[in-house]
Amino acid sequence: MTAVPPVAVVTGASSGIGAATARHLAAAGHHVVLTARRKDRIEALAAELAEAGHQATAYALDVTDRSAVDAFAASLDRCDVLVNNAGGALGADPVASGDPEDWRRMYEVNVIGTLHMTQALLPALTGSGAGTVVVVSSTAGHATYEGGAGYVAAKHGARVLAETLRLEIVGTPVRVIEVAPGMVKTEEFATTRFRGDTERAAKVYEGVPDPLSADDVADTITWAVTRPPHVNIDLLVVRPRAQASNHKVHREG
Repeated sequence: MTAVPPVAVVTGASSGIGAATARHLAAAGHHVVLTARRKDRIEALAAELAEAGHQATAYALDVTDRSAVDAFAASLDRCDVLVNNAGGALGADPVASGDPEDWRRMYEVNVIGTLHMTQALLPALTGSGAGTVVVVSSTAGHATYEGGAGYVAAKHGARVLAETLRLEIVGTPVRVIEVAPGMVKTEEFATTRFRGDTERAAKVYEGVPDPLSADDVADTITWAVTRPPHVNIDLLVVRPRAQASNHKVHREG
């Protein structure tokens, strides 16, 4: 009898860390369920994974829409892993002039979206007998920096959600893992933050030897997820060697 592969739901799977994590979890033997707003992207990724002999399903979803999240959860037969990756930053303005709408949107996606998905899938994760919730936060959730207050506040919220959930569900067969990446160079993160200003986005990584890639973070997430069920990686902070803290980054040239 063929064993049924564990099901891993990955949010924000249309690009960057989410897409890379889906690829890594699929290669590790999971049936990955790809969720994101951009249907064409996740369908293309699902086709790519199927072509490689893996199991993947695409489901267009906005994690800030609770009714849509509930409908998605009801469509699943099972869920063993939830990777809360959907998020992102908008702007780099100081507190005095930051746009409240940017703050609200970041909080909605990074925190409320994570809350929606976790609440909706927690019964299935518990029912699996060995569930895993992953919250992809950021080093911004552990230290502040100028010009980043809105994003920092949102990622602090995601971190606290993970910490509190772990306390509240201890004794159940669900573990809670937080992975906090530092400087990761992806095709969209900084460009989205600076509203399409590719020149400004490029300066974030200028002179930095080997910033993290999406694959680096995906590999870290997959390692944590594939530990034996009784092993909980509470928090894993991962940075490039060139980054000692949010404020101290080695740049060459």
